[in-house]
Amino acid sequence: MKKNRKYGLIGKNIDYSFSKKFFSEKFEKENLNCIYSNFDIENISHVKSILQDDTINGFNVTIPYKEEILKFLDEIDEAAKTIGAVNTIKKINNKYIGFNTDFIGFEKSLIGLIENKKPENALILGSGGASKAVKYVLNKLNIDYSTVSRKSGKSEFIYENLNNKIINSFKLIINCSPVGTYPNINDSPNIPYEYLTEDHILYDLIYNPAETLFLKKGRTSGCKIKNGLEMLEVQANEAWRIWNS
Repeated sequence: MKKNRKYGLIGKNIDYSFSKKFFSEKFEKENLNCIYSNFDIENISHVKSILQDDTINGFNVTIPYKEEILKFLDEIDEAAKTIGAVNTIKKINNKYIGFNTDFIGFEKSLIGLIENKKPENALILGSGGASKAVKYVLNKLNIDYSTVSRKSGKSEFIYENLNNKIINSFKLIINCSPVGTYPNINDSPNIPYEYLTEDHILYDLIYNPAETLFLKKGRTSGCKIKNGLEMLEVQANEAWRIWNS
């Protein structure tokens, strides 16, 4: 009998991660002799011992380590290098190769949302690592973008300065921040929702809850809305393809 293949997720506070549930259900449904585990670490320095485990075939990486993981890898795929973040690691001949499948997931799910009318520009909420794959896709699709952060100097706008003119200049608004994630479901990014119209599209990378307060407020204003579940499913299946190619 073929021995178990092992995979896992590297991250912090990942008890309720999408990846473990997704892959464990996939392995059971497809009768695959594989195991998926969480590697919950407090500090990126702990990743060394995990990568040295010869029994593990591949990893996913989630926040807050998608950028910090790069220095521990032997090679980085060109797209991941351009993005500056890795969320998938494949072991080849005892070398660890980093890939980014987030951008593939985001691109596919976004195209389905904007296929009837491509927006000229997008407003990205959050300037952290999660926004990097989003920016890569927007560049690829020739959609201009500006970012919003809490502190000046990190982006074009800060939340407290957003107004009617700015909100109506960006018909696509993408939440790349963790604000509104379970269990903090009563939180939402600090934007002036009263200026949203039915011409706006709101995309939230968060998938839990399925409809964040950000999306609820958008729906109330007649906006087209979408959460991050399809993006996650596509990027996970792409990671599986990479591990098995």
